[in-house]
Amino acid sequence: MRRRGKEAKQRYKTSPRRNAPKAAPNRRPIANSNEKIELLERRLNESLEQQKATSEVLQAISQSAFDLQSVFDTMVENVVRLCEAERGYIFRFDGKLLRLAASYNVGPEVKEYIHRNPITPGRHSIAARAAFERRTVHIADVQRDPEASYAHAMRNIELFRTVLAAPMLKGDDLVGAILIYRLEVKPFNDRQVALVETFASQAVIAIENTRLLNELHQRTDDLTEALEQQTATSEVLKVISSSPGELEPVFNAMLENATRICEAKFANLFLYENNSFRIAAQLNAPPAYAERWRRQPILTVSDNPLNPLTRLVATKSVVAITDLMAERGYIDRDPRFVALVESAGARSHLVVPMLKEGELVGAIVIYRQEVRPFTEKQIELAVC
Repeated sequence: MRRRGKEAKQRYKTSPRRNAPKAAPNRRPIANSNEKIELLERRLNESLEQQKATSEVLQAISQSAFDLQSVFDTMVENVVRLCEAERGYIFRFDGKLLRLAASYNVGPEVKEYIHRNPITPGRHSIAARAAFERRTVHIADVQRDPEASYAHAMRNIELFRTVLAAPMLKGDDLVGAILIYRLEVKPFNDRQVALVETFASQAVIAIENTRLLNELHQRTDDLTEALEQQTATSEVLKVISSSPGELEPVFNAMLENATRICEAKFANLFLYENNSFRIAAQLNAPPAYAERWRRQPILTVSDNPLNPLTRLVATKSVVAITDLMAERGYIDRDPRFVALVESAGARSHLVVPMLKEGELVGAIVIYRQEVRPFTEKQIELAVC
């Protein structure tokens, strides 16, 4: 009985007293909560920054459909800033080499070195490795990477350390690469790696959109030019049918279409016979110049060796002159040349042969009063 009494008494002594003061609460959970709130706020700010940067890039893509440079410039600036890097590059792959397309915060010496040394896909540099292996490459310290010979070659120009590169891929096809780096050993985190990969995907989208829009633009131009050609032909045929036996209205219609299509100021039409050209029609010719041709309607080829019409006789092909002032005929003060330049104000000049079964029968001559060469498309339409 005594033993049980002692045991009960002992249990009673070791049990906590009901009225004992409570222990001070642990403050650590509150500290943890504050840390979590700060972490969430930091991640929210990073997410907002990323969304803003993405929006800026997409806006640049939408506003610069035919100007990839502005898209790349916006993209590389944002990726460097968001990833807390020092430098950034975008490379385009031309089928053999990675060539610099855009850079941010890069000195002229480094930029010049990269321009002079485009990168071959391989394992000698981080961008080359990302392109060669078609995967993102992240090197904590490139100076400890024995394969990065390209980086070691740049050591005398700039000593960079942590490098991240992501390939720009369209399916399995290499389009280019994005590379950023830090001048200290400080690896990029997972979010930053994912961000670079996102920008690489957006760069591919921008390139593809530009290609498609350029193709659409080219097709539209081709259709417009074809329509202009058909319209011009239709107008000439309409004049021919409405004026049978009358050449002057037909010639005028031809000159009107030629000057409109070629964006020229005025034009002449000549007929060729017996080694001479005779003026047959004029359109918008300056008065003094037109009057000269009325007084002297014939140009004899043998007497005018420097005249573009004489060159046409020898070649039977288009004669395109960028600036008549630079021609020998003007420099040597040939009277017809001087009158054409100084009285008529002609500068850029296009001579189109009129052929029948391979024989020269005439010429359409088109003039601009400024130095602006005719395009290949305009020449093609004028010949047709």
